[in-house]
Amino acid sequence: MLKNSDLNYGLVAKTLHWVTALLFLTAYAAVYYRHWFTEPRTPENWTALQLHLSFGVSIGVLALLRIVWSLANKRPRAEPGSRLAHLAAHGGHLALYAVLIVMPLTGYLGTGVATELFFLFDVPKFEDTYLFKTVVEGWMGLGFKEFEQPMDFIHKNGGAYLVWLLILGHAGAALYHHYTLEDRTLLKMTTGRG
Repeated sequence: MLKNSDLNYGLVAKTLHWVTALLFLTAYAAVYYRHWFTEPRTPENWTALQLHLSFGVSIGVLALLRIVWSLANKRPRAEPGSRLAHLAAHGGHLALYAVLIVMPLTGYLGTGVATELFFLFDVPKFEDTYLFKTVVEGWMGLGFKEFEQPMDFIHKNGGAYLVWLLILGHAGAALYHHYTLEDRTLLKMTTGRG
């Protein structure tokens, strides 16, 4: 079933969820590989950066699709639990959606290079866009270096760690529901059985 039901997420929601998770892991693997195992200004370093950028842009696109799909579909029934537990789950999901938008956006806005490996076309660096020249340079009066600093701070410092906390919390909550509470929370996004 493509759409969500009262019991389970549909194939579209599941695919968007798990592809996003896979892209998240590969984006981080590429950037860690770049920092830990390559020398600056080498072809391997450049390829790892390009993969990170491409995965990041893909995550941003998928996050937008996920939001649209989520708004257009009903959610499966919530498992029994306290009002506080349901509010915490809802807040956690909203925070995940926020970082899935903010991280690719700040990564793109603060990157001084074009993305060359994004499927069949290149994504120009933000500095070369009409939006940058009109809004950032024209209205705000900022050069790229001044604009890049807060974007990099959000993306590389605070955001990078916050994302890991949210992901680990999300995965931990799913496992807690599955193994401790023994409810269908995890099954709704996997097999749908049980």
